[in-house]
Amino acid sequence: MINKIEIINKILEGIEKWLVIISFSLMVTFSFLNVILRALYTKFNIQFANTLLNSIDWSDPFARLMVLWITFLGASLLTKDNRHIRIDFMGQFLSPFFLSIRELILAIACAVICFLMVRASIGYISMEMQYGESSIMGISAWKWQIIIPLGFVVMFFRFTLNTLKEIVKLSGKKAQ
Repeated sequence: MINKIEIINKILEGIEKWLVIISFSLMVTFSFLNVILRALYTKFNIQFANTLLNSIDWSDPFARLMVLWITFLGASLLTKDNRHIRIDFMGQFLSPFFLSIRELILAIACAVICFLMVRASIGYISMEMQYGESSIMGISAWKWQIIIPLGFVVMFFRFTLNTLKEIVKLSGKKAQ
């Protein structure tokens, strides 16, 4: 069972890596294009640059959304390898058994927090669907922001998988 979950995890990792690459490339490209077009218009008064800049007025909010996507995808990738942000308190002083206990407790706590964040972000997205009027490239903003609940769902999945791994690891260890 865990092997099948690991295969899904690997496939998900590949998709996330490609999405990070695409999101980062788009963010850099549109940000660079904005800088160049603004410089051409303000420094050299090239009207075509201003016209083109006005036609891609959606690129600034789009770049901000790409930062959001990169953030959630990166957090999910780090969670897969158990390299998320943490404070290692007393880690060097604990025996391997108690380190596994600590990792189990942390994985459960993180999974619970991610579950709560999924619920909260779904509420946010539903409010955006009802009241949000902004759009980027003609697509409603909530569709771009769907990465928020999806990111937390994937992190929940990975923390749950980490929990299962710690349980398996603990079942083979004895208290020392």
